[in-house]
Amino acid sequence: MAFQNKNLSVIAYANGFTLWHYAANETLATISASGYFNGVKTLMNTGDVLIINASDNTSIKKIAVSENVTVADLV
Repeated sequence: MAFQNKNLSVIAYANGFTLWHYAANETLATISASGYFNGVKTLMNTGDVLIINASDNTSIKKIAVSENVTVADLV
């Protein structure tokens, strides 16, 4: 299954930072793949944070936007 815009929401926005939430019946690996969020590339910014509720796990990721939207674990 591909990215579904209806499953993405903004939890908070302030000073150019957005906290996102995405829930879908897909695995965390699928949702975390590079380019998965390219459909909303113009809405996301490097440094934004994304909470993912996947079918197999829940995770908090940081967003990086370049050629593709990528997500990575917070460290």
